[in-house]
Amino acid sequence: MKQSEEAAVAIQAWWRGTLVRRTLLHAALRASVIQRWWRQVLARLVEGRRWAALELFVRRERAVVKLQSWVRMWLTRLPYCRLLHAARIIQLYWRWHNCQSRGFLHGHYDIKENQLNLQLEISLGSQVCKMQQATSLPLKEPSGL
Repeated sequence: MKQSEEAAVAIQAWWRGTLVRRTLLHAALRASVIQRWWRQVLARLVEGRRWAALELFVRRERAVVKLQSWVRMWLTRLPYCRLLHAARIIQLYWRWHNCQSRGFLHGHYDIKENQLNLQLEISLGSQVCKMQQATSLPLKEPSGL
């Protein structure tokens, strides 16, 4: 009997070893699946952080570029506005000068009986010339009477 008991113990030991190895293999496979899943989760987290960092970087860069363009626009606009103001002043003085050099004529007249009263005012720049004149008009005599 000893041989059959030893054979039975050997078979039982082999069977237990097989069960243990199978259990360990299943546990190792499950651990491997869990580890793969966890690594994918971590990779997604890292990728999400990378994208968030990239979006933040892009947002900051766009803000910097926009601020730089606004500053450049402002720095360009200031001299332009100054030149525009200077051009308007020059145009204003030029128009005033042309108007002053051309001068203007203002006057009125009235006729009473046989006399023409004429009043003229001629302006050339800062010089004003006023003139008044009364002129007698010749009267036509009715013919044939």
